[in-house]
Amino acid sequence: MTSQVIVHPDKATLAAAIAARLVTAITDAQAQHGEAHVVLTGGSMGNALIEALVDSPAAPAVSWELVHLWWGDERYVDRESADRNATQAREAGLGRMDALGLDPEHVHEMPAIDDPEGDDIGAAAERYAAELARVAGTSDRGGEGAPTFDVVMLGVGPDAHVASLFPGKDTLGVTDRTVVPEEDSPKPPPARLSLTLPVLCSADEVWLLVAGGDKAQAVAAATGGADVNEAPAAGVTGRRRTLWLVDEAAAADLP
Repeated sequence: MTSQVIVHPDKATLAAAIAARLVTAITDAQAQHGEAHVVLTGGSMGNALIEALVDSPAAPAVSWELVHLWWGDERYVDRESADRNATQAREAGLGRMDALGLDPEHVHEMPAIDDPEGDDIGAAAERYAAELARVAGTSDRGGEGAPTFDVVMLGVGPDAHVASLFPGKDTLGVTDRTVVPEEDSPKPPPARLSLTLPVLCSADEVWLLVAGGDKAQAVAAATGGADVNEAPAAGVTGRRRTLWLVDEAAAADLP
């Protein structure tokens, strides 16, 4: 499957366009099979999307009580730590979406180090995998234990990593689990949880959200056929569609 690159002028325009696209994707998914399952991404682009989504006049078109939100990865730190993607998303506006009908129990945050598993990050990964299987893996699209998402959104690092799957790491090759621990991330903090590559690719649509000139080389490499071990973003594709949604700065090195 080929990827499509769509370029927007700047980060603010990009975030607004993604928010509008997400509303449409969720309403279409709900028309087809009721509930919708979406994987959120962290970082500045993910937070900008949340801000744009909360403020979008189209947001009330979604039946938010039938939406489940998941995370592609998370820092394994205290639950209220400012380093956590979920904490940043709440501050960006996700916490206000209950006014739109989003059920807080449908926001599936990854485990934290102050949860019962404590330092046992492997057990924490297994717990999130079990939640995925129970909630997202019981539809006729996925089957028990095999989560299937409508949309997976991913940021891309300057090294072309996605979620917490980094170049050269063994976690890139894991195919027998849905969630893996990463205990030695090259980017702090070192302990993280991540969905595996096959699970990310289970989505009907994968969207890679990238803004900023510091990501331009990564975008060019991943869309240009780089090896997945060198540029993990090159290995993520949706079952129906793969979109690179970028601003002009991030697209600067494209042909």
